[in-house]
Amino acid sequence: MTKKILVTGGAGFIGSHLCQELLEKGNEVICLDNFFTGQKINIEKFFNNPNFKLIEFDIEDKIDLIVDEIYNLACPASPVHYQENPVKTVRTNTIGIINLLELAKKSGAKILQASTSEVYGDPFEHPQKESYWGNVNPVGIRSCYDEGKRVAETLCLDYYRQYGVAIKIVRIFNTYGPNMYIDDGRVVSNFIVQALRNENITIYGDGSQTRSFQYIDDLISGMTKMMAQDEFIGPVNLGNPTEFTIKELAEKVLELIPESKSKIIYRPLPQDDPRKRKPDISLAKEKLGWEAKIQLEEGLKKTIAYFKEII
Repeated sequence: MTKKILVTGGAGFIGSHLCQELLEKGNEVICLDNFFTGQKINIEKFFNNPNFKLIEFDIEDKIDLIVDEIYNLACPASPVHYQENPVKTVRTNTIGIINLLELAKKSGAKILQASTSEVYGDPFEHPQKESYWGNVNPVGIRSCYDEGKRVAETLCLDYYRQYGVAIKIVRIFNTYGPNMYIDDGRVVSNFIVQALRNENITIYGDGSQTRSFQYIDDLISGMTKMMAQDEFIGPVNLGNPTEFTIKELAEKVLELIPESKSKIIYRPLPQDDPRKRKPDISLAKEKLGWEAKIQLEEGLKKTIAYFKEII
């Protein structure tokens, strides 16, 4: 059955891939974006599709639509962008999600909130399970995003408990792939772009901090599986549990771009940067039948090919 689906932040990295998947499944897709970090180039290929509609809009303003499902991806996700206007980041995660929850309540739509592994902060528990409450600095430079996403989860659950709104919450771990913004500020795109430009690859800290890198196709699969659930509302971790140090990532990027003349250099670690990050995906396996399938080297090759084309 064809559904009318709203994707906020639909011109962004994750949103554009989600729009493509939903269109390929025969749905009507309304892409809403204020283009703070979204890019029209990511969605231009959909402009001639009669099932696709673009609305340039900010979710801080109320919008009146009738839709079946809402995927909320409307928030900058890299520190360089969410720290650029921290008050705006908080407003997006509070006023913005309230407006979307009110829309879901009015139209009877399901709403999926794209939350983040950042809700765990700099974790004492490793790997991180959904039951872990996290270790987050509420007054640091990352707090606008970390605490913003935490309160967005709170609002979703309160609308579910108080009004019966059909909510879904996914906690997204480090994700990469084509359509990333060239100056995104996230580690995978940073390293690839620096290597392709023969610039020094910049590691913040000593490179021993770890991350788990998920390719975009795996994430989109997990998100759509979550939306299809009836009873299970989450939160649920979506990530690849294979763990790498940041230094290992830099070395792998240089290995896959052998023509690069880049060297690895080190800079001080930013405030509140997590030392470890690895999802426990037991719940996703149990409830969604989902796990990440694309491993780092395969995903990096596809992402490098994308950046080679646009640089």
